[in-house]
Amino acid sequence: MMTESVIITDKLTKRFSNFTAVDAISFDVKKGEIFGFLGANGAGKTTAMRMLCGLSVPSSGKASVAGFDVYKQAEDIKRSIGYMSQKFSLYEDLTVKENMQFYGGIYGMSDKAIKQKTAYVLNTLHLQNEAKKLVRSLPLGWKQKLAFSVAIFHEPSIVFLDEPTGGVDPVTRREFWNLIYEAAENGITIFVTTHYMDEAEYCNRVSIMVDGKIEALDSPKSLKQTFQAGSMDEVFLKLARKAVRSE
Repeated sequence: MMTESVIITDKLTKRFSNFTAVDAISFDVKKGEIFGFLGANGAGKTTAMRMLCGLSVPSSGKASVAGFDVYKQAEDIKRSIGYMSQKFSLYEDLTVKENMQFYGGIYGMSDKAIKQKTAYVLNTLHLQNEAKKLVRSLPLGWKQKLAFSVAIFHEPSIVFLDEPTGGVDPVTRREFWNLIYEAAENGITIFVTTHYMDEAEYCNRVSIMVDGKIEALDSPKSLKQTFQAGSMDEVFLKLARKAVRSE
């Protein structure tokens, strides 16, 4: 049973001059939870994620990530999390193996730990024969799965996934979500943004932002009941229609 909260926000706000990008949002995320963070373009989700990753200082409100304060302990947060964006965060001119060694070094892992984890990832992803190939030569789906494995290479308590499945086919997306399930079962908390509403169905809970505010937060099943919708796509559209602003 998930009890411990590893992300806590209380009226977290970010203003840029007279524009309020994130407007007093409050929520928590449990250890090992797969938490979907949804919103149309301009809703404020990317700004909120940047604050939680220690990349942007809030204007007001409170937040802690992995037990660290976003105002005072941003560097501790960065060391305690993993991050993967739609661009995959890999170095294309390094080999598969070199990417893992590079990120392991950045996170201060020992040579022994890096060697063991590299062997484990190569075996898990069936990439032993590609270990010495440049990342740029890999198919898109393999890059995606490798990028996720690199993001959790140092076994962070939380991994932030910013639209990680953009541009890949449905079969590969499903395979990617199997990796997410496995990571969550191992106790890693997953904080994921996505434009694919079928992926929202895979989350334990989903929050939907509209114009900087969280307009809904619950399990996919409960949200569909609340909004009398047959799918998360329908729930999202009902809320997104309320949006005033856009990017």
